[in-house]
Amino acid sequence: MAHKRIPLINREISWLYFNDRVLQEAADPTVPLIDRVKFLAIYSSNLDEFYRVRVATLNRLANLNEKAKAVLGYNPKKVLAQIKQLVVKLDKKFNNLYENIIVKQLAENKIFILNERQLNVSRGSFVKQYFREKLLSTLVPIMLDPQAPFPELKDRRIYFFVKLTKGKRTRLAIIEFPRTLPRFLVLPETNQLKFIILLDDIIRYSLDDIFFIFDHDSIEAYSIQLTRDAELDLDKEVSEKFIDAVAKSLQKRKKGKPMRLVYDADMPADMLSYLTNKTGIGSDSLIPGNRYHNFKDFINFPNVGGPELEYSRTPSLKVEGLSFGKSLMSLVASKDYLISTPYQTFDYVIHFLREAAIDPRVTEISIALYRVAENSRVMHALVNAAKNGKKVNCLIELRARFDEENNINWSRRLEEEGINVLYGVPGYKVHAKICLVTRMEKGKPAYYSCLSTGNYNEKTAQIYADHTLLTANKKITGDLVDVFRALHRNTLPKGLKNLIISPIDSRPTIYKLIDTEIKHAKAGKPAYMVLKMNSLADENLIAKLYEASNAGVKINLIVRGMCCLVPGVKDFSKNIKVISIVDKYLEHARVQIFCNGGDELIYLTSADFMTRNIDNRVEAGFPIYDEDLKRQIREIINIQLQDNTKARVINIANTNKYHKTKSGVEHRAQIETYNYLKQYKSTTN
Repeated sequence: MAHKRIPLINREISWLYFNDRVLQEAADPTVPLIDRVKFLAIYSSNLDEFYRVRVATLNRLANLNEKAKAVLGYNPKKVLAQIKQLVVKLDKKFNNLYENIIVKQLAENKIFILNERQLNVSRGSFVKQYFREKLLSTLVPIMLDPQAPFPELKDRRIYFFVKLTKGKRTRLAIIEFPRTLPRFLVLPETNQLKFIILLDDIIRYSLDDIFFIFDHDSIEAYSIQLTRDAELDLDKEVSEKFIDAVAKSLQKRKKGKPMRLVYDADMPADMLSYLTNKTGIGSDSLIPGNRYHNFKDFINFPNVGGPELEYSRTPSLKVEGLSFGKSLMSLVASKDYLISTPYQTFDYVIHFLREAAIDPRVTEISIALYRVAENSRVMHALVNAAKNGKKVNCLIELRARFDEENNINWSRRLEEEGINVLYGVPGYKVHAKICLVTRMEKGKPAYYSCLSTGNYNEKTAQIYADHTLLTANKKITGDLVDVFRALHRNTLPKGLKNLIISPIDSRPTIYKLIDTEIKHAKAGKPAYMVLKMNSLADENLIAKLYEASNAGVKINLIVRGMCCLVPGVKDFSKNIKVISIVDKYLEHARVQIFCNGGDELIYLTSADFMTRNIDNRVEAGFPIYDEDLKRQIREIINIQLQDNTKARVINIANTNKYHKTKSGVEHRAQIETYNYLKQYKSTTN
């Protein structure tokens, strides 16, 4: 049931304002300069994915506009127009920030990004030599024939649209940028001045070498980039042909419908007109940009200055009581442990899996994986376990968006190593992050588990803030046995007592927990919730939160990304406050705290409050039973609620104003969380 009359912020518009918060980090002068460049890259990468997925979906809905309006409660065409207007506004902010602020501040630090017109003789000679040795052989221009079809542009690749002029005659060409070479070239230093040139300008500088056979008076080159529809149309049936179906769909993705054409705003009108006529791209999909596209490559912008230009790397903290020199399972047998990455090292998870791989008494490992690193130590541990005679069951989600190819490669490798690769439940993505180890003790199976809010991915664990639980608690491991047994049969687990598994348990359990708070509030008892997540978009859950607010339940939300709920609205949400924290690390943990009449319940989960997570994915929520760990999670959440440095207030106006507190003392949650964990002492050890 959709709630059409409750206050809601459109999810796509809300997401764009989240990306604006990323842009705020790039604009923040307290952020180190190279990291400000990286936040620009993250903004750009986010926007690419937004167009490939969300705008692609809206375009499909716009073709069924009246029917879509009836189902969705909003007009897709109107939202697309709002998106275009907002993206142009944000991109202007982005361009101004890069060109007029970041570039100047780099120069103040003796770092200069040169274009092709700023090269002196010696640096020009260096660039020409690099071009002829590394680049020239990779560039083959396509000369355009006005009578022939326009060449098909690949998704998110950068191209130069080139015009050669001789008198009144012009020739047009397209050049695709090579993907095998770095985007940046560091030039020889002069008098302690550092110089960097982009691949784009190396090519511009050397256009005469590319088009040497054509007599011309002038050459102009303008960059363009096309973003295509990236949604996969898949047969949801799980079968032995499923990998092939995904692989074929990945090929289709590269040729998806054009969603956005970003072009250099300096491109002459006649060239832009030719481009739009030949590609058939409408004006709604045209986005004027600056001379550099695929800004996501700036995530690898070289720091040729000092270490002070980047965030310092804080040493990973130890988890009290855990040791790499001891058996983790022997420790976990008597106590639960919580790993909070990236403050504490993900290596504990690797150590847990490596121990399971070589322990003679371990007979079986079952794990569900969503996104894994390219050269994954998690996968290597599973392969070694299989080689050591363990039965290994690995459920790997092939449809993890934009990681499909990597996951396909790993699934084939695992099967070759004799690992039992599962592909999940028909119609549902498996997004749960769960692992169960079976170990024979005194002739009976004992179980050890690792459950997380984030992926088993050692690369992202360095920048994603997540919580991972190591436990041998039979309440949890008993449910996990049933979960993996069901997934092994390609079915959904039912009748669980402790874990909250989507799509069976999440919605009814969350409603029940909220109803308890409503009941207590109406009875005049303390009633509150603190909910932390990446995204909040499910209308029915929002309606339930509004109901709780009206009953007097105090609700604090920490939502990093899109938030469709509108706080502070009379008769709906006057008891709801929402903040969003965007900082050095990506806030990725999902935490749920319920007053429960004073006996707080705390859950960690892989699921956001989005319809897809609640109804259309296999997700795992798990309770925290250990009192020490409950206290630790509560303290971290309290720290985040006090953040007045990197937290923004979410409101109906989407102003993204920083959250200010009355104390007058600066609170920055990620720094204070690190310091808290550094000093943390268990009350039971």
